[in-house]
Amino acid sequence: MLFGLLISLFTIACFLIILLILVQKSKSSMGLGSIGGGSQMLFGGSGGQDVFQKATWTLGVIFMVGSLGLAMMQRTTSSSRILHNLGGLQQEQPMAPALPDVPEE
Repeated sequence: MLFGLLISLFTIACFLIILLILVQKSKSSMGLGSIGGGSQMLFGGSGGQDVFQKATWTLGVIFMVGSLGLAMMQRTTSSSRILHNLGGLQQEQPMAPALPDVPEE
């Protein structure tokens, strides 16, 4: 339950960071941020670059910490499952090899 919620929040953060990076105006004036002059009027003369940069850094930190946390959570989940199986609580029975059907003549 908690793992699914964290995956959902991590996915939303990933999409937001992609959108923020695409909206920012680069030094070479390439990208979606250079289309139209509406962003300069909305955020003032600087075009809101300080706001976008701070949000990008914040989402970048959330991305790094989230990926590390999810990896550690997945590792503990899989290792506890292995220990559970080794403890004899849930052992699988070996399957006998299936013999092919031989047609009778």
